[in-house]
Amino acid sequence: MQGVFISFEGLDGSGKTTQVQQVAEVLRGQGYEVLTTREPGGTVLAEKVRELVLDPLLPLNNMTQVLLYLAARSEHVEKVISPALAAGKIVLCDRFSDSTLVYQGLTRGLQLEALENLKQLNAYACRGLVPDLTLVLDGDPHKLLTRRVSRGVSDRYEIQGLEFQKQLRRGFLTLAQAEPERIRVLNAEGSADEVEQQILAVLQQFLKKA
Repeated sequence: MQGVFISFEGLDGSGKTTQVQQVAEVLRGQGYEVLTTREPGGTVLAEKVRELVLDPLLPLNNMTQVLLYLAARSEHVEKVISPALAAGKIVLCDRFSDSTLVYQGLTRGLQLEALENLKQLNAYACRGLVPDLTLVLDGDPHKLLTRRVSRGVSDRYEIQGLEFQKQLRRGFLTLAQAEPERIRVLNAEGSADEVEQQILAVLQQFLKKA
């Protein structure tokens, strides 16, 4: 089987991290080789970058955030994701390039030319790699943020509050509308098991065609 790259996107509190792990276990039980990873992260260098970009006490302008994320992504793609795909594995990634386009692009009100520049920079860092399938876990920002707050809010983006989460939602839905073949939007407001069943239904259909 050819390797398959699947990214999980969505608002803070949408349950991406939980779903990546649960879905991976189901797929392994079905006989697939699965690698789970996250962004920023996946390598020693990228995990160090993660500490920097999510630290709410460290002042970083938007361009600095972009360049740090792309440096981590370049390392991640070269050393983790591409080798796994070459080995025929299913790669499940907790966030990828769409998050950069939303968090550092659409929510910052970038004009079309600047957004295109961001896309080109990202493509360069990724060596052109694009997820085969992207699952956006969507829901009412207030409900999802409440989940997150109950577990403790700490990082740079979560502390920006409800209005920022609303902007994120609009950003992800904008991307999904532009690329409906790649990006699927799923309801994340249900229980973890209910969301998992939605994801598995989509994946089973997708993997039959892969």
